[in-house]
This record gives sequence, structure tokens and C-alpha cells, in this order.
Amino acid sequence: MSQPADLKFLVVDDFSTMRRIVRGLLKEMGCNNVDEAEDGAMALQMLKNGRYDFVVSDINMPNMNGFDLLKAIKAEDSLKHIPVLMVTAEARKEDILMAAQSGAAGYVVKPFTKATLEEKVQKIMQKLAATA
Repeated sequence: MSQPADLKFLVVDDFSTMRRIVRGLLKEMGCNNVDEAEDGAMALQMLKNGRYDFVVSDINMPNMNGFDLLKAIKAEDSLKHIPVLMVTAEARKEDILMAAQSGAAGYVVKPFTKATLEEKVQKIMQKLAATA
């Protein structure tokens, strides 16, 4: 199983401070290979043009929100294997349900700690290793 430190992450959030926080938490976890996108449309371009192992995406963003990005990733044969961890400020049941039904690998509510992020990433990686 690959360790989170070996993975290439794409952090998607329209709020630069939040991107910086998530990048910092990933760095604390030993993940130094992190790119950023400010919305789903930019993220989708980066995913199509690069190689990423993991996406951490906000839900509420302009241009293309997290759900639309998730659906676009899952609809693309070359991308659908990439786990997507959804991040949001609202813990609405319908959002959690929609994320799960749309193929999100996990869901985390802001604000969250390094421990929470690390646990989610580890769980997702374990699940992927089990199905690989």
C-alpha cells in the first residue's frame, strides 16, 4: 500500500487560506507533493494534464463546485480511480449523502485537525488497497 507521503495531492478550494491550511496539514503528515487549484474547472484541467493520486476538494466554489468536479472525475475513465475527499463548512446530511452517492471517498467538515485529515486519508488508502 502506498503511504500518504508518496502520493501527489491536489487541493481544491476557492479560499487561498484554506488551501494553505490543508497544504500545511498534508506537509505535517509528510506529504510534500501538493498542488492547488482555486475551483473545480481549474482542478479538472490540472487532473487531465497531470498525474494525481488524491484530491481534497471543497464543495462550495464558483465556476465548478466540488460535486460537479467529483462527477466529472468519476465520469472520466483516466481519472475515476482517484479518491476524492470532500471538504465543507456545512455538515448537511444531504451533502454527505450526495457526496457518497457521487463516489466521494470521504467527507470532512471544516474546521478540522491534522489528526482528522490524516485519519481520513489513511482510511481511504486502506480501502483502496483492499479493493486493488
